Amino acid sequence: MKRLVLAILATCGCAGLAVAQDSALNLTTSGATSTHRFTAAGEGINLVTSVTGDTIAVPVPTANPSPQPEPRFYFGNNDDYRFQLGVGYTYVRFRSTPFNANLNGLHTSLSYFLNDWFAVEGNVVAAFGTEVFAADRSKYLLYTGGGRIAWRDPKHKYEPWMHGLVGGLHMIPQTALGGKNGFALQAGGGVDVRFNSRLSFRLEGDYVRSQLYSQTQNSFQFGGGAVIHF
Repeated sequence: MKRLVLAILATCGCAGLAVAQDSALNLTTSGATSTHRFTAAGEGINLVTSVTGDTIAVPVPTANPSPQPEPRFYFGNNDDYRFQLGVGYTYVRFRSTPFNANLNGLHTSLSYFLNDWFAVEGNVVAAFGTEVFAADRSKYLLYTGGGRIAWRDPKHKYEPWMHGLVGGLHMIPQTALGGKNGFALQAGGGVDVRFNSRLSFRLEGDYVRSQLYSQTQNSFQFGGGAVIHF
């Protein structure tokens, strides 16, 4: 009899222990796998999976993208292009002891800005003028290079500048006082009026000091034209 009672009690205890362990296991599993989140690649949604096996697609809210800054054309504080190509008309008043001449022609310059305000520049002026010494027509070719200083501000429409250049002058006709080629110094300035980011209009004036015919000449040139930025 006693053995029967002990066997019944042992059986009940084992059953209760098994029920308790099963309950703990269910609670742990439910808490760990109640929800799983992952993002479908390229779909812009979140997939939510529960322990019951159901999958719910939830759209991901998209934030408003911040506007991208305007591209900078070159380094520095000023948004602009490095190169300036100027082309335009030039009037030259050449003065010398053998003869004086009024000439009209084409003025071309190319500038490359190293920073916000300073550029290296090359300059060529080719002009044709009045007849001197009977049928000889005056011809003028000035070629110089040097530096340019400009006051550049993207908020302003006008860009004043000045430059100083050195080079040579080829002048026709030749006289009995010397050759047609000599040293030249060019100094002056002007203003560029901005039309858009690629185009400006220019007015300028220069003093030209040259050494021809074994003498020194003091000449002047004035002109205007267009400037291409690139």
